[in-house]
Amino acid sequence: MSSFPVDASDEALLAAVHPSGWRNPEPAPRYNLAVVGAGTAGLVSAAVAAGLGARVALVERDRMGGDCLNTGCVPSKAVIRAGRLAAEAHAAELVALAPPPGARPDFAAAMRRMRAVRAGIAPHDSAERFRDQLGIDVFLGEARFVSGDALEVDGRRLHFRRAVIASGARPGAPPVPGLAEAGFLTHETVFSLSEPPRRLAVIGGGPIGCELAQAFRRLGVEVALFEMGVHVLEREDPGAAEVVERALARDGVRLLLSCRIDKVERGAGGKTLHHASAGSSGSLEVDEILVATGRVPNVAGLGLEAAGVDFDPRSGVRIDDFLRTSNRRILAVGDCAMAWKFTHAADAAAKLAVQNALFFGRKRLSKLVMPWCTYTDPEVAHVGLSEREARERGIAIDTYSVQLEDNDRARCDGETEGFARIHTRQGSDRILGATIVASHAGEMIPLVTAAIAGGLGLGRLAGVIFPYPTQAEVVKAAANLYMRTRLTPLVKSLFERWMRFLR
Repeated sequence: MSSFPVDASDEALLAAVHPSGWRNPEPAPRYNLAVVGAGTAGLVSAAVAAGLGARVALVERDRMGGDCLNTGCVPSKAVIRAGRLAAEAHAAELVALAPPPGARPDFAAAMRRMRAVRAGIAPHDSAERFRDQLGIDVFLGEARFVSGDALEVDGRRLHFRRAVIASGARPGAPPVPGLAEAGFLTHETVFSLSEPPRRLAVIGGGPIGCELAQAFRRLGVEVALFEMGVHVLEREDPGAAEVVERALARDGVRLLLSCRIDKVERGAGGKTLHHASAGSSGSLEVDEILVATGRVPNVAGLGLEAAGVDFDPRSGVRIDDFLRTSNRRILAVGDCAMAWKFTHAADAAAKLAVQNALFFGRKRLSKLVMPWCTYTDPEVAHVGLSEREARERGIAIDTYSVQLEDNDRARCDGETEGFARIHTRQGSDRILGATIVASHAGEMIPLVTAAIAGGLGLGRLAGVIFPYPTQAEVVKAAANLYMRTRLTPLVKSLFERWMRFLR
């Protein structure tokens, strides 16, 4: 089990998600559903199945709640919030409330609050709740398949009619010489810090790297962000990435883009990263290194061969569009099998998996309309196709873009950096995708997601009444741009004739 610093919050957390002295139950003769892994995908699978009357076994080797509760969404967002508050405090001079000279963020206090928040949420994912309130047989220990319809936990055999593999993923690390020897942090260990490193190198300019680079910089840490690509957030709209890069630089993050790390050395003064970019080379000494370069599926040691389940060590369990593995009794969901590695994706897919496993369902993963959000400041939220993806698929699109600086609420809030960009199929109002860059873009993207899922065109959004003033009005403004395209010269001419008739 992963280590934690020990304080009252950590003790409360562990008491909920991996209680000491837990006694595994005697296995039932056969389970309707056995679930391996108690992260989001496993918890939802187990809870939904149990709620439908199934006899369910849930197996977790480490901590209930998985990455999301323990080392991912919850702790990262609490730290990001602390960083945002610190930045807002320093920006308060806009309204004549400048912080006292020399005021610095309290990193230790931010981390204490994060642990308290995490401990407060933990009872929802606790072993006790799933056993006592949901009626699930919870087994804490290593699960290993021994056949196509059975697995073992601590010497006990669990027989099942159907099973769901939800074993999750773990942080990966680039093959940089000396990196392992020098030592590094990942999202699994960085939240164990109680004191700030003075200098931090972040390797990887994806969502995790950008979020934590900005948050730690705002909490007083000197941060350098290394990214091999030409810009951060390579999956996102290049315009969105540019906004995030400006925000990071403005906060004081040193960006090293198109940069390769050749080796890492550990010395008396710290850890030195030797890097090269555009024909030049250099070195940077730091106190800690945070690796944020992707995740590796947890498939080793599960006995998948004995269960007849095909897998790849890099991409995970192989599944079809119905979440089925090569063993039709067994499905897989979440980070161990899916390209979408988001908590909300695991949640949505787990519900499909239960329907397909227990009720001969034919729910397709590809039918989900999946948004996502990177929680930098400003946030970047996306759903559907990007302009690049549409071009690669040969789909002609129209794009309607509104800058946040044209939004009254954004101007009042002093948060004018960003935009809403909505793509429709060319010549129609059918929404194919959208990107929103705004302070709370994650709260705004569900409107567009609901429109896509419900088959509502962009024109229908123009008729939605938004409270004034809200930043979400940028979505309506984009819809209004579409409506103006319908005012063709012919239509305008007809309107003018009608107005003359009414005089």
